[in-house]
This record gives sequence, C-alpha cells and structure tokens, in this order.
Amino acid sequence: MKKILFVEDDISLINGLSFALKKHGYEIYIAKTKYEAERLWVNGIYNLVILDVALPDGSGYDICRKIRQTSKIPILFLTAADEEIDITMGLDIGGDDYITKPFKLSVFLSRINALLRRSENFNDEKTELNSEDINIKLLNGEVYKCGVKLELTANEYKLLRLFMENPNIILSPEQIMGKLWDNNEIYIDSSAITVYIRRLRTKIEDNPSEPKKIITIRRMGYKWNG
Repeated sequence: MKKILFVEDDISLINGLSFALKKHGYEIYIAKTKYEAERLWVNGIYNLVILDVALPDGSGYDICRKIRQTSKIPILFLTAADEEIDITMGLDIGGDDYITKPFKLSVFLSRINALLRRSENFNDEKTELNSEDINIKLLNGEVYKCGVKLELTANEYKLLRLFMENPNIILSPEQIMGKLWDNNEIYIDSSAITVYIRRLRTKIEDNPSEPKKIITIRRMGYKWNG
C-alpha cells in the first residue's frame, strides 16, 4: 500500500480527499500544520507528499526545501496560490507537480498516479552513468561533479539522467515533458522545462552563462554534449 503524507489545514478538503485516496488504496497520514508535517516526516516513510502552501504556522515551501535536503520523494503542491511566480517557485525548489484549487477529483487522482508511476519507472538495471566529469550513481540517486557530490532536486536529477541517457540527441521540450510527465498531461507549462534547465546548468556547468554540457538548439530543443 502506497503511503501519502498529506499536509493541509482545510478540514473539508482533508475529509473529502482522504476519503477518495483511501478508496483508491492509499494509506494517508495527515498534518494540519508545518510542525505536524515535520514530525510525521521524520517518523515515517512515504511514497508521496502532498503540500498546501499556506499553513497556520509556516509555508509548504519550507517543508519542501527541508524534504529535498534528504529525499527525492515525489512532491505535489496543492494550493489556491495560482500566480505564475508561485508555481515557478514551487517547481524551482523541488516540487514535481503543482495543482491549483479548485480542481477536479479525477485530475487530482490521475496526477498522483502519474507521479508515483514515474517514480517507480525511473529505476532500471544500470548502476552508473558517466559523462566526462559528471557521474550519476543510480542505485542511491546521487550525482557527482569531479568527485564532489551535487545537491539536485528530484526533477533536476531526472532531467540530468534523461540527457545523459540520450547523449548528442536533440530533445524537444515536448519530448522532455513526455519523459518527466505523462504524454497526456498537456496542462504542464513548457516554461517549467526552462526553469529546470537553468537551475541544472548552475550546478553542473563550469560557466552556466556559456553552457558546454546542456546545449540549446534554437527552435528545436536541447541536447547533452556527451
């Protein structure tokens, strides 16, 4: 049974979504505050985290940052904050998806299923990927540059792995979205890809303003110069 940490302070929403998630076979752990969420996170092992942004004693963004210090678990932001800057921030700090209120239950459940499916399918029989000074240890999800461990978000890690598994192949934003998200999830804004690539470049490139590893191919997409 998949375990979900659900961080939300709206009682009616908690009751409705908890019922739906349990009906679909998920085990739900509920936190109504930032403090409760951090306590449950330390004491439990989960497959997915659903985070509200505005909490009585803090922000879901802070919880996300803390989780990303030690884990690449899928994180879904669920919030009424629908401004582009809010969505970009959520993705930029390590969120895997972002759904705004109000929303359809079917969409909510499909995106949870997609996040869990992608998380499971991202593992394979390889143990390492290497390209010049970049090394990915697949068994523990760690990335090294010149032997120094890099701190990547879950999506930065998956994006880097996608590039390194497809060296010298031009990947369009649509192809990248199809790998990081389900192909039918057309509601994902392609601008998120730009955010991920910019952030990833700051961590793996010697000079992010003149990238040598992730190359932009004008009007076509990006490729890993491997």
